[in-house]
Amino acid sequence: MIETISKLNSTINGFIWGVPAMIALMGVGVYLSVRMGFLQIRKFRYIMKTTVGRIFKKRDIADGALSPFQAATTALAATVGTGNIAGVAGAISIGGPGSVFWMWVSAILGMCTKFTEVTLAVYYRKKNKHGELVGGPMYYIQNGLSKKWLFLAYLFATFGVLTVFGTGNATQVNTITAAINVALEGYGIVKPGGHEMINLTIGIIVTILVGMVLLGGIKRIGSVTEKLVPFMALIYVVLAFGVVILNISRVPEVLSSIVYGAFNPRAVTGGIIGSFFISMKKGVSRGIFSNEAGLGTGPIAHASADTGKPVKQGFFGIFEVFADTIVICTLTALVILCSGVNIPFGSPAGAELTIGGFIKAYGNGVSIFTAIAMCSFAFSTIIGWGLYGARCIEFLFNEKIIKPFMVVYSLMAIVGATMDLGLLWDISDTFNGLMAIPNLIALFLLANVVVKLTKEYFETEGKEK
Repeated sequence: MIETISKLNSTINGFIWGVPAMIALMGVGVYLSVRMGFLQIRKFRYIMKTTVGRIFKKRDIADGALSPFQAATTALAATVGTGNIAGVAGAISIGGPGSVFWMWVSAILGMCTKFTEVTLAVYYRKKNKHGELVGGPMYYIQNGLSKKWLFLAYLFATFGVLTVFGTGNATQVNTITAAINVALEGYGIVKPGGHEMINLTIGIIVTILVGMVLLGGIKRIGSVTEKLVPFMALIYVVLAFGVVILNISRVPEVLSSIVYGAFNPRAVTGGIIGSFFISMKKGVSRGIFSNEAGLGTGPIAHASADTGKPVKQGFFGIFEVFADTIVICTLTALVILCSGVNIPFGSPAGAELTIGGFIKAYGNGVSIFTAIAMCSFAFSTIIGWGLYGARCIEFLFNEKIIKPFMVVYSLMAIVGATMDLGLLWDISDTFNGLMAIPNLIALFLLANVVVKLTKEYFETEGKEK
C-alpha cells in the first residue's frame, strides 16, 4: 500500500515540479513583469527605499493586525528556511554552478509575481469575527473572480492545510534535530546513533515554544518574527560573507562558472552534468521553492498588515524575493563554491554540503553557529506556516477551529523529531506544488486589477510629491 502511494506521489510530483510547472511559473512571471513594465527593475531603488526605509519606523498598530514590517518578517519567516541551505546545495550538486544563474532569473521574475500576490491579498482581504485581517489567494479568488472560479479557492485552502504539517512543521523539526545532533557529535557530547532521547526532548521543547507563539495570536506571531528573522539572517549573512572574504581570490572564477555553466554545464562540472535543461530546471525549481513566488503562501501573512495601500505592501513582496534568493541563496552558493569543499556532482546533496563549506573555512568549531542558524531558520518557518495553515482551515470551516488546529500543529513537532519522514516529506512537497495551480490562474485573471492599482498608486504619489 505504502509503495503504491509512493509511486503515485512520485508521478504527480514529477509533473508538479517538472518542466510544465516551471514553464507555468516562469510564464506567469514574464506575463506579469511585462504588464507591470518590469516594475521590479524600473522602480527597484524606490522599492528598497520604501521597504527597508520603513523597517525602523515606529507606529501604532490596529488590533488584529501587524505592522507592514511584521507582516513582511512573518512571510520571510516561512520563506527563509532550510531551502536556502539544503535547497541551494541540492541545485548545485545536480545542476552544477549554472543552476545559480537560473535561480537568479526565476527570482527577478518572481519579484513581480509576489508583488502581484501581496497587492491582491491586501486589496481583497476582510476582517474575521475576531477582528483580525485575513486574506490570501482563497480570498482574492473568492472576492475578485466570479462564482464559477470559487472552487479554486477551496482547492488552494485544502492543499494548504495538507501541506503545513509536513513542509511547514515535521520536516523543519527534523532539520533542527539534525543540526543539533551534528553540533553535539562535533563536540563529543553524544556518540553517533545515540540521539533518541535528545530528539524526543527537542520535539517536546519545539512543541511548547510553537504552541506558546501561535496560541498567543497574530500579535505575538508578529512580535516574535520581527525579532527572530533579522537575528537569524544577520548570523547567517555574516558567517557566509566571512567565507567569501576568506576566499576572495576565487570569487571571479566562481562567478564565471555560474554564468558560463548556465549554458554549458558540462564544461564546468567536468562532463558529469551535461544537460542544460537539468541545470535550468534545478535552478528555477529551487529558486521558486525557496522564495515561494507563485505558490500563494506569503500573501496570507501580508494580508494582516495594518496599511491602506495594497501596492505599498506589495513592494515588500519584491523585497522578500530579493532578500531570500538574490542575497541569502547567493551567499549559500558562494559558501559552497568558494570554500573548496568537495561537491558530489551528479548526486543529491543537502545541508551537509553547505555546512561542509563553513567547516572548510572556519574549522569544526563553527558547527555550533551553523546549528543556531539552521534552528532559527527552521523554527521561523514553523511559525510562518502555522499562520498559513490556520488561515486556510479557517476559510474552509470557521474561526472556532483555529485553536484546536494550532494545538495539533504544535504536537506535530514531536512526530518530526522522532520519526522517519521520507514519504511524508514527498507528499507534502507535492501538495506544496499543487497550491500554485489555483493561485497562478487567479494571478493571470486578476492582473488587470494590479496594473490599475499600481498606476493609481504612482499617480497619487507623484501628486503628493
